[in-house]
Amino acid sequence: MLEFLRTLRTNGLVVRVAAIAAIGGLLFGYDTGVISGALLYIKKDLNAGSFAQEAVVSVLLIGAACGAVISGYLADRISRRDTKIISGCVYIAGALGSALATDLAMLIGFRFLLGLAVGTASFVAPMYISEVAPPRARGGLTSFNQLAVTVGILISYLVNYAFKDVSGNWRWMLGVAVIPGVALAIGMLTVPKTPRWLVEHHREDEAREVLLRLRANDPDADVDAELRDIHDSIEEGRGLRVRDLWGARVRPLLVIGLGLAIFQQFVGVNTVIYYAPTILQKTGLNADTAITQTLSVGITNVLFTVVAILLLDRLGRRALLILGTVGLGLSLVLLAVFFGIGSLQQSDPWIALVALIVYIACFAVGLGPVFWLMISEIFPQRLRSKAMSVTTVANWLANFLVSATFLTLTSAISRSGTFILYAGLSVLAVLFFWLRVPETAGRSLEQIQSEVGAERDEAAEPAERRS
Repeated sequence: MLEFLRTLRTNGLVVRVAAIAAIGGLLFGYDTGVISGALLYIKKDLNAGSFAQEAVVSVLLIGAACGAVISGYLADRISRRDTKIISGCVYIAGALGSALATDLAMLIGFRFLLGLAVGTASFVAPMYISEVAPPRARGGLTSFNQLAVTVGILISYLVNYAFKDVSGNWRWMLGVAVIPGVALAIGMLTVPKTPRWLVEHHREDEAREVLLRLRANDPDADVDAELRDIHDSIEEGRGLRVRDLWGARVRPLLVIGLGLAIFQQFVGVNTVIYYAPTILQKTGLNADTAITQTLSVGITNVLFTVVAILLLDRLGRRALLILGTVGLGLSLVLLAVFFGIGSLQQSDPWIALVALIVYIACFAVGLGPVFWLMISEIFPQRLRSKAMSVTTVANWLANFLVSATFLTLTSAISRSGTFILYAGLSVLAVLFFWLRVPETAGRSLEQIQSEVGAERDEAAEPAERRS
């Protein structure tokens, strides 16, 4: 944290570059949150039943999974920077098309296009930031992306509130997404390509020039050593394929990454983000009041993400992960009790709002940031990008499965039963984290692999000795 704060003070260029790249996370957050309010009006204007509403929400996630798959190829082929410029342009087209949709089919089609942009931008953003950040401040700067996601969600809730009484409200809510899309596309034109990509494409002189600019105010920077590390890392990764992830050396780590990816969604977080106003409306509130109360969920999400950033290095990833999941599980039980006792819905509707706020606070200090941080730490450098791609796709698909079934589940087993199901899955998550997930803060790759039973990765050894 001290190194991160020092970077904020001494190197404005790196901070600016990281902040612009993090707009990719803001796109994800905005579209995740804005549909929660827009859906209340879309279902009336376009006569959308439960299945159609689930399709409007979840088709973006299918697009995002596809975007995450192709983004790795594009990022290597045309650069991380240019991939993000393209994703910003695609996002603009998707936002305009969604706002102008005349029927459900058109809306669903353009939301798939939005998903392609969101999946690409949100995957490449942490990759870009990690490749331009000083090694000692990489964790803090990479967390910009997760913070941008939560800020995007809060902005979307504010937009929903601002347009709730305006004619054509849901169209304005979706159309405002053009603004961050333009900001990303134009902003990325002003930042350099990453040194790693330049070295991979045999443009070492440009890579050195970029590093000299990025490290200009860092007295401890050693550009030559950083370039050597980049060269060594690239050489170690040549010829590797996705199937190498299933080798005995990496498989236990991949299981941990996939477990984190799937449980992050199976505890039901995006039912809260996507359907928070819908949940609150079921307590007897009208649409406008439900949207207003949802603002508190967005504010809580941002504040506790900042708390997590400050505590992750001090308390460790594992402690926040487990404690946060226990807390959100208890909140789910409270929601189940609330919706299971009809008299509470009439006499104490505030209980649902309190449960949602506690739930999102616990998620924001635990599973929210820890998943993305840990998958960038547990894998060997030579396989990291491929492993992160696999776990990211798994995360998007789990997100789709939960979001596409929420309204169906509430109809089939009741709202109370649905939250009990998510609470049960949170218990399984805690057990998995307790038994399988190691602490990664301040530990070497060798220590992590030893704890989880993975074999030593010989290719990673030279880089570890240097560090």
